Amino acid sequence: MSSAKPPLVITIDGPAASGKSSTAQMVAARLGMRHLDSGMIYRSVTASRLRAGDSSEHWTEPSVLAAAEHVTVALGDTSFRPLLDGADCESTIRGEAVTSAVSLVAKMPQVRIWVNALIRTTAASHDIVVDGRDMGTAVFPDARLKVWLVALPEVRARRRILQRTGRAPNAAELAAETAELERRDVMDSRQTQPAPDAVWLDTTGITQDEQVAQIVALATERR
Repeated sequence: MSSAKPPLVITIDGPAASGKSSTAQMVAARLGMRHLDSGMIYRSVTASRLRAGDSSEHWTEPSVLAAAEHVTVALGDTSFRPLLDGADCESTIRGEAVTSAVSLVAKMPQVRIWVNALIRTTAASHDIVVDGRDMGTAVFPDARLKVWLVALPEVRARRRILQRTGRAPNAAELAAETAELERRDVMDSRQTQPAPDAVWLDTTGITQDEQVAQIVALATERR
């Protein structure tokens, strides 16, 4: 009988722009684990489907699933990176076209099943910190540590604009971005729910270094 321990999985979930990916990446680095961003897979599937050229309003679930077959992930030095037909697609998946359509793709039940299966397969041989919307519920319900990140919409909007532009937003930019995030929250509410045993971490009034330190401390206790 094998005595090998199963891989350690830490999930970090939360609403859009709650800092999940950057926090998960930093936590993984401090713990010597791998980081897997589930959102990058949905974005890669979206980018693959966009290559057909038709408007997203005409997309069907079978056509998106067919596009998904072109997506794989590869192990990097500290994280996993998305590939589209074997080529790196990181710059493509961060574009506006993908951002505008990815929520539609992420709501498709069969696409979610496909993505979740790919994530589980990818995580089977590695200690990972994985972030997303339902990692601690639908994908890894038995994860050793589950974290739910929250922050006020205005705070998330300010952080997103600062990350995107490198400067503080003006009042109009902040209002528009806040409204967009609130709209996304409503759209994503069905699949963005905390696990019953998740540790809630409100990042509204703390720095990213502080939130990373709190998660690392929790992980160290449970490791």
